[in-house]
Amino acid sequence: MAKRVFLVVLDSFGTGIAPDAASFGDRGSNTLAAVLSDSYKPFPNMSRMGLFDIDGLYDARIRDYLANVEEMPPVMGSYGIVREVSSGKDSTIGHWEISGIMSAVPQPTYPDGFPDYVLDEIRKISGRDILCNKPYSGTEVIKDYGKEHMETGALIVYTSADSVLQIAAHEDIVPLEELYDICAKTRAFMTGADNVGRVIARPFTGEEGNFTRTARRHDFSAEPPSSSMMEILKGYGFETISVGKINDLFAGRGITESNPTSGNTDGINKLLEMQGRDFTGLCFVNLVDFDMKYGHRNDIAGYANAMHEWDDALGIFLGKMQEDDLLIITADHGCDPSTPSTDHSRETIPLLIYGEGYKVPHNMGELIGFGNIANIVLKALMQRDLVRPLPDIDNTPDKRNIASFVDLTNLKQFATEEDIRSLIDKAIESGCASVCIPPSYVKFGSRYARGRLKICTVIGFPNGYSTTAVKIFEACDAVDNGASEIDMVINLGFVKNLRFDLAQEEIKLIAEAVHAKGAILKVIIETCYLTEEEKIRMCEAVSLAGADFIKTSTGFGTAGATAQDVALMASHVTGDVKVKAAGGIRSAEAAKAMIDAGASRIGSSSAL
Repeated sequence: MAKRVFLVVLDSFGTGIAPDAASFGDRGSNTLAAVLSDSYKPFPNMSRMGLFDIDGLYDARIRDYLANVEEMPPVMGSYGIVREVSSGKDSTIGHWEISGIMSAVPQPTYPDGFPDYVLDEIRKISGRDILCNKPYSGTEVIKDYGKEHMETGALIVYTSADSVLQIAAHEDIVPLEELYDICAKTRAFMTGADNVGRVIARPFTGEEGNFTRTARRHDFSAEPPSSSMMEILKGYGFETISVGKINDLFAGRGITESNPTSGNTDGINKLLEMQGRDFTGLCFVNLVDFDMKYGHRNDIAGYANAMHEWDDALGIFLGKMQEDDLLIITADHGCDPSTPSTDHSRETIPLLIYGEGYKVPHNMGELIGFGNIANIVLKALMQRDLVRPLPDIDNTPDKRNIASFVDLTNLKQFATEEDIRSLIDKAIESGCASVCIPPSYVKFGSRYARGRLKICTVIGFPNGYSTTAVKIFEACDAVDNGASEIDMVINLGFVKNLRFDLAQEEIKLIAEAVHAKGAILKVIIETCYLTEEEKIRMCEAVSLAGADFIKTSTGFGTAGATAQDVALMASHVTGDVKVKAAGGIRSAEAAKAMIDAGASRIGSSSAL
């Protein structure tokens, strides 16, 4: 379970291929492809998060980029794309859906400008006249109407293809507080059929020919129609910290602390600041410049440079993550800077996750609904470990009965149900510690044993070169089917590449998954393939990873257990780690030699 979740929205960083893009006028839009068309400069940290391993990278610009980047670092977490189901392609709808609020009815848009009754109300509220009243680019509208605004004091009211009512004003003509007050009062009457997604204050400065929008924009969002994940978390006592325009998009609902930002650099700095704080809950971040400064202005180079700034900061963040942190990187829509349009684009979004519960490379594929992100956040902060009701049997070995040390084993490919029944009967009669059977027989064996005997099985067997994600799935599935003990085979490639850190991390992740369900983990290091130094290093790795046993062999290698290896392992494991000897032990005398050398458990196909 995570203590802190950092959810970062790269505003407008879409990944194209939305199946309904054409109905929004966005066929072919792909913000990621546009950004990658700028140069072949690598994004090492977004690569590590899995950005370039997601499904759907079909655009020729992406393929060209990938063909020209020499080296990609290995992925370390979960990655995928998410398809929007709400009707919209703007920040409000996107963020609402991310937080678990689905919007079946689109928010109103005004392709022909706002009706007279809306304009009359704004005139009444402000005491000022109105200019423009058309869909317009935010930078172009102040260029075209800024001079007249300066001369008359009239407000520049405009919209876009999105559900927005924007009011631009020069800070010397309409002071900020006055502009904010006008927008707040406009927001209050834009309800019902006119419940526009956002009323946005757009202050600008400068002189004719050189007007510039400032970072002091303020969004007045429609009230969310139902509870968001932040309201749920807040109700359970978690902190919900907003960085950037998140607070505005949710009208402050469910937010325990708001931190406005002036742009990406400020937002990144505040994110790193929050990482240094001790809190329990969610830090929800929006980096707005990707959309506001670059997507809407069709500035491909600017967008790419901003992404590199983010990638550099991401490397710093990843280096400072704590054990129980979770990082989620996503977007809210697209805004392809390479198309003639300057508006948002209907696209899928990336979903890149690393940290507590997500430390194994895994392709999530395409998820349907941004609401999957809310489920991930709530699960990370609130899910409990539910221990399986496994047999409560004391299988402490008794030297008066050699069989009590034995995991009675049948891992033959052609074992039948009758073989498994016979094995279990024999193990119970002999007083064995457990039976070790193929994973496909665990449920059958568990039901047949009816709590009279512990069931053990193997994962990554016999070669150990399955991915960590596969091994974890195997282990959890086995425990869910009734296994009390899991014997995993290490990845010998890690050892031979001297990556004992990777071997240790894999064991640790599997041990955590197994222990959370109430089972124990034994780690098979296949001693016949290791040097003495490698055996010692693996004893250290197994001990530090928190496994319960280290085991000599699969019984499928070139040799099995030796008393010398058992003694070596027993002298180098630490903590509560015990030694299991297996492979070629077919007599009571051979088993006793292993026990005398330091083994606490014996793997054998006979009851000895």
